[in-house]
Amino acid sequence: MVTIRLSRGGAKKQPFYHIVATDSRARRDGRYIERLGFYNPVARGDAEETRIDLSRVDHWIGHGAQMSDRVANIVKSYRKTNVDVPAAE
Repeated sequence: MVTIRLSRGGAKKQPFYHIVATDSRARRDGRYIERLGFYNPVARGDAEETRIDLSRVDHWIGHGAQMSDRVANIVKSYRKTNVDVPAAE
């Protein structure tokens, strides 16, 4: 099964997460199918906190992918702040 989840990067105490579509059996930071965006929880100043390709997220969900709970919350808030992008139906 394909899962949309976070893959951790960044330095110690400076987390940076890629939002990826991956096989559910793959390791957290291992092999992935497609990178869909990023989430930077410690963004400061003009740094962008989140960027997600919502059309690709919708594509994967349409093909049966499941989002992790954390990614679902991130995508929901990203859709709310970017109201010009239509939500999946």
